Amino acid sequence: MLYYLQDVIDGVLMGSIYGLLALGLTLIFGVLKVINFAHGSFLMLGMYVAYWTVSLTGLHPYLSLILVVPAMFLFGYGFQKALVQPIFKAESDVREPITVIIVTTGVWYILDNLALLLFGPDYRALTPNPLKGKMLELGEIFISLPKLYGCISALVTAGALTWFLRATRTGRAIRAVSLDREAASLMGISQWRIFAVAMGIGTSIAGISGVALTPFYNVYPTVGVPFDVKCFVIVVLGGLGSIPGAMLGGVIIGLVESLGPVFMTATWTEAIVYGLFLLFLFVKPSGLFGVKYDW
Repeated sequence: MLYYLQDVIDGVLMGSIYGLLALGLTLIFGVLKVINFAHGSFLMLGMYVAYWTVSLTGLHPYLSLILVVPAMFLFGYGFQKALVQPIFKAESDVREPITVIIVTTGVWYILDNLALLLFGPDYRALTPNPLKGKMLELGEIFISLPKLYGCISALVTAGALTWFLRATRTGRAIRAVSLDREAASLMGISQWRIFAVAMGIGTSIAGISGVALTPFYNVYPTVGVPFDVKCFVIVVLGGLGSIPGAMLGGVIIGLVESLGPVFMTATWTEAIVYGLFLLFLFVKPSGLFGVKYDW
């Protein structure tokens, strides 16, 4: 029984970090209505920024957020302004320009290969790392402190994002644009500024996910690829544009990955994850908390 409880705890902790990363992706989709295939590469950038910040300054990994969050926000803001916005303007008669998907896919390959060129294929472990191997003992249950801190970061980020969207002027503007960008524009809201801010916030959340992962996960150029795939599954499970859905979807995937190998081989665990993805696409395309809108 304790063995299963240990697996459940591990699955919930890791799943919350998955949910944190998916949170940025679902926010970007909720506002721009396009899928950002470069989101995993943004995670990779965040991990490298955190890695080099800690390595060069000796700061605690979570103190690197002071640099990672603003750096990733500016990167996402600039990415939207320089690459995505011109496409939206050139294809103003198209609600969801397919060209954006092509561009983000290209950015994914460019960033991954640029990281490979600059840093090489080596797997890098965070040093110094005060959280390495640290465990919290609760009787016979052992809880990984790095993953626990990651879970706390996920909950705090989800709570802060929810408050921001509901209680601030910019947050309400983001919600207005996500519901009806034309009507929001008529009310004096600049959709282009909101698009850039939303992309910046989503990218900075990917950076926070990178900080949460680096204390126990190696950094390498293609580290974002497996997480990118999981993010899409999580967003579909939870519902496109839903914050609670992203967190719950992450926990579901984390539990499947943690408990699956207890009853079957690891390869079948991956099959279950993608099976859930296909099931929701057929049975409930809007996801657990998704709402049908006439986008």
